[in-house]
Amino acid sequence: MSRELERRELVRNDRISRYERMVEIRAFEDRVQDLFAEGIVHGTTHTCQGQEAVAVGIAASIAPSDTVTCTYRGHGVALALGLTPESLLGEIMGREIGSIGGVGGSMHLAQPSLGLLPTFAIVGAGIPVAAGAALRHQVMETKDISVAVFGDGSTNIGAFHEGLNLAAIWNLPVVFICENNQYGEYSRINKTTPITDIARRADSYGIPGLVVDGQDLDEVVAAVTDAASAARTGSGPSLLEMKTYRYAGHSRADTASYRPEGEFDDWYKRDPINSLREVLIGEGLLSEKRNTQILNSVAERIESAVLTVRNSPVPGIQAMFSNINA
Repeated sequence: MSRELERRELVRNDRISRYERMVEIRAFEDRVQDLFAEGIVHGTTHTCQGQEAVAVGIAASIAPSDTVTCTYRGHGVALALGLTPESLLGEIMGREIGSIGGVGGSMHLAQPSLGLLPTFAIVGAGIPVAAGAALRHQVMETKDISVAVFGDGSTNIGAFHEGLNLAAIWNLPVVFICENNQYGEYSRINKTTPITDIARRADSYGIPGLVVDGQDLDEVVAAVTDAASAARTGSGPSLLEMKTYRYAGHSRADTASYRPEGEFDDWYKRDPINSLREVLIGEGLLSEKRNTQILNSVAERIESAVLTVRNSPVPGIQAMFSNINA
C-alpha cells in the first residue's frame, strides 16, 4: 500500500488520526501563508483554516475508489484524502515533486489513486463533473459514488442547478456537499442569497437536503456516511450543507476587513480542532501528553516537507506538454 493510501486509511479508521490530520491541515495552511509572505510561492492561493472538519469528515466517510471534485480552496480536502504534504506543497510551489509535476499550482490538484479529480478554479465547475463521474459509476456498475465539494457562492450559478437537476432525474450516485463558509469571495451570504439554509434548495429537485454542523467532525462523518450509503445503494443524490467558517480572507491578498465586528471571535469559540480535542480528552482517548506529541510531530512533518520541496527541482518547459494527448 502506498504512503498516500496508508494516510487515507488512518482517517477512515481512527478518530485520533482524524484529529491529527485536522491539525496537519491547519499547520500546512498557516505555513503556506508564511511562504507567500517570503515570496517563495508565486500566483495566488486560497486557504481553508477553520474548515478542517468538513475535509476530514468527507475523507473518513468514503472509499478511495470514490471520486471527489472540489474547489480552488482544496488543500484541506487533498490532505484529508491522503495526499502528502510534500506532494501538495510541491504542486503549490511549482516543483517536480508536486502531485501533477508542479504544472498545476495551488488551484489545480489531482491524485486519481485517491479519487481526487482535478480541482477547479472556476466557481461551481466541479458540480457537473461530479455528476458525470457519478454517471460513469452508474453505467459501469462499480458501486462507487461521486462527491462534489463546493462553496456557498456556487449555489447561485447555473452549474449548481443543472448538476442537481440532472443527478435527480437520472438518480445518480452523487453526494453534493456545500461548504457554506458564509462568504462567496468577498460577499457575505446574506448579501447574495435570499434563503438562510442552502440545503432547502434540494427540495426543488426532489432529493434529500440536510443542514450539518461543519464544525463538528463526528456530525460531518455521520451525515456523509449516511448520504454516501444511500447513493451507493441506489437511493440517488443528496445535498449536504456544511455550516462552517473560513478564518483567512478569500485569497492571500485579502485581509477580510469586510467582516462584521466580533464575527470571527464568535466562530472561533467553536473551532473544529479545539472542539474535537476537548471531546477526545473527555472520552479518555487523548491525553495532554499525546496532544503535545501530535502538535510537535505535525510541526516537524510540515517543516520537513518545506525543506524537501525547497530542494526539489523546478519542472522544465517541456513539462507543460506532459499531460497533453493527441
